[in-house]
Formats: sequence, structure tokens, C-alpha cells
Amino acid sequence: MDAPLLALTRRAAGTLETAAAENMRQLVQLRWIAVAGQTLTILLVHFGLRVPLPVIEMLGVVLALACANLLGTIALPRHRVYDGEIMVALLLDMAALTLQLYFSGGATNPFISLYLLQVVLGAILLPSAAVAVLVSATALSYALLSVSYVPLALPQGLLVDSPALFAAGRWLAFVMVASLLVLFITRISRNLRTRDTHVADLRQHAAQEDGIVRMGLFASGAAHELGTPLGTLAVILADWRRMPAVIGDPELASEVEEMRAEVQRCKAIVSDILHSAGQPRGEAMEGQPAGPYLDAVAEAWQATHPHVPLDYVRDAAGGAVIAVDAALRQAIWNLLDNAAEASPAGVRLTASADDRMLAVTVVDWGDGFSPEALAQIGKLYQSTKGAGHGVGLFLAINVARRLGGRLEASNRVGGGAEVRLLLPLAQRQGEH
Repeated sequence: MDAPLLALTRRAAGTLETAAAENMRQLVQLRWIAVAGQTLTILLVHFGLRVPLPVIEMLGVVLALACANLLGTIALPRHRVYDGEIMVALLLDMAALTLQLYFSGGATNPFISLYLLQVVLGAILLPSAAVAVLVSATALSYALLSVSYVPLALPQGLLVDSPALFAAGRWLAFVMVASLLVLFITRISRNLRTRDTHVADLRQHAAQEDGIVRMGLFASGAAHELGTPLGTLAVILADWRRMPAVIGDPELASEVEEMRAEVQRCKAIVSDILHSAGQPRGEAMEGQPAGPYLDAVAEAWQATHPHVPLDYVRDAAGGAVIAVDAALRQAIWNLLDNAAEASPAGVRLTASADDRMLAVTVVDWGDGFSPEALAQIGKLYQSTKGAGHGVGLFLAINVARRLGGRLEASNRVGGGAEVRLLLPLAQRQGEH
């Protein structure tokens, strides 16, 4: 069964949903650290320092936190993560910390500074209203722990050293908060930068799509207007073919026939534009074997450029199947046209495929791209040919992107340029 063509248009990671899920994943990891740290601290203080603690209640809180974290880990890949869920996760951590502090000295416990961890993470991840809820919950919890808690009953031997013990506890809490903040803020900031980069790419793609829409509207209008004069030219040339002066002059008859063929080609292009303008986007997309498709594209292009030698090799394409539409042929033609203009002595068209992508490569032996041109590849009307040029590469890049691929351009060692159109495969030979 053929692979769905829509699957070819899926984008890589970096979406807003991915960033939120990654942030939630960081909180899950932080909670596992809290589960391990709380368990170790409770056992060390109770059995190591001989400070009596309500171990059953405190370990019960740890167990509940671990169960909640396990459920969150299972549910995380199954749905989109929202800001409200991140706030609930931070409130859950805060509630567990509050209970542990309640059973171990309340506000006098040096680890009360761990509240800052949830507040700072919330300030980074959540909108202002949610952060205000977190701050209010923290302030209320701190106030309650100042008046209501289970006091620590230090053994006789620890009473003498309690100031130094509490100072060491405050230092340890500071180191923990600082280390965890650095670790997780670094990761979360990376996720947020990835999200911002994705948003910037979406804005750039939207601007490019707007340019394509404007060009499409202009092209459709121009094609509609050109229909009448092209039809008139076709009638005139047909009359000329029957004139005795033309029939009696083989050279003139050949030129008239060539003009007639070019007018027919223009009419076909105009018809394609009008036909494509009337189709919903993606309606004409279908899967085709890459080899025969490229054979037809290369043959048609060579027929319209008989004076430019074309070195065409596609054996490496194998039985790859790709998603194609009318715009793909024009994109490859644009690349060949650019190469032929830069290298009238000849161009090369090759195709190769691996397990995932088909690479259609166009090579010329011209002057290559300047560093400035390489930096502006694919931007509308950015061309060394002057104003109004640069549309070919721009359209080729957007066609590749719409089909789920990409375009790469580089200069060849020894001179000339190479442009690679990378398209995802729908299936390989032998697949059904």
C-alpha cells in the first residue's frame, strides 16, 4: 500500500507543542530528583542523625509524588501540553514540599528555600497570571509553616551542634537550589530558543507564501490576458503557412513553423497556469516513479533547449516513488534554465536516492554563486541578474518545502555551481 502523501509534509521537531512537552519533561525529571532526594534525606536524618521523624507520613508523600510523576510520564506523549498543566505540576511539587516541611520543622527547616525553585521555573514557563498564583501559594504556604508545623525533636547530642548543623543545612539547600536552577533553566531556555526559532521560521515562510500568492494572482491575470493575443498570433501564423511565398521558401517556412511551435508552447504554459490556479492546493499531488517522471521532464526541457547539451543520468534513482504536482516540473525546469544561462556549453542533471530522500542535482560549469548570492538563496527577487529576477530559485525552494523536502546550493571545486533538490520518498521499489 502506498504511503500517504500527506505524511511527506510533516515538519521536524521544534513546534510550540514540542517545546511545551520538552519543558514538562524537564519538570518530570526534576520531580524524580526530588523523589530520590527526599527519600535519601528522610532516611539519613531519621536513621543516621537519630532525629525522630514521622517516617511513614513523609515516605507516603514521596510515594504519592512518585506515583503522580509516573502517571505524568505515561500520559506525556499522548496529548498536547498546556500552560495550565505545567502550573498544576508546579503546584503539586509545591504541595509535596509543603507537607514534607510541615512534618520536619516548618519554616525553621533550612530546606524551605527550595520554594524558590518552583517560583523561578514558573516565572520562566508560565504567563503572568499563573506566576501570580504560584507566588501567592508559596507565600501562603510559608506563612502557614511559620505558625503550624511538627517541631523537630533533636537528640541531646545534636542540641549543642544545632547552629552549625542548621547552617550546613542552609548551605546545602542553597547549593541544591542554585545547581538545579542552573541545570534546568539552561535546558528550558534551550527549548524556548528552539520554539522562538520555529516561530521566526513560520513568519518567514508566511511572508514567502504571501509572495507566492501575489505572484500567482499576477500570473493568473497575465495568463488570462495573454490568451487572446496568443490565439491571434496562432491564427496569423497558420495563415502564413499557407501563403505561396512561405511555401516556396524552405528557410522562411522553417522559421514560421518554429514560431508556431513557440506560440503553441506559450499557449500550453498559459493553460497550465489557468488550470493550476483553479485547483485547490495539493489536489494535483500524486505519487509517481521518480525515474520515468524525470525522464519526461528532461526530455521536454531538452526539446525546448536544443542548443544546450544536457548530460542526464538517473540510474541511481532506482524505483523510488515521490509525490509530484505540476509545480515540481516547473521547479526543475527553473533550475535547468538557470544552469543553462550560466553555462551555455552544457549542464548536467542527475538523480540518486537513499532510503528516505531523492536528490535531483543540477550542475553547471559557469562562474558559480558569489558569497552574497549564496547567503540570499531562495529570497524573492534576490539575484545578481538585476531587479525582477531570482524568482526561479525562490519558487523551487517553496515547492520543495511544500512537498516536505529542501533545496541546497553550493559552488563546485574547480568552478561552476551545484543545486540539489531533496524530496522525500513515498515508497521504494518492491514496497506495496
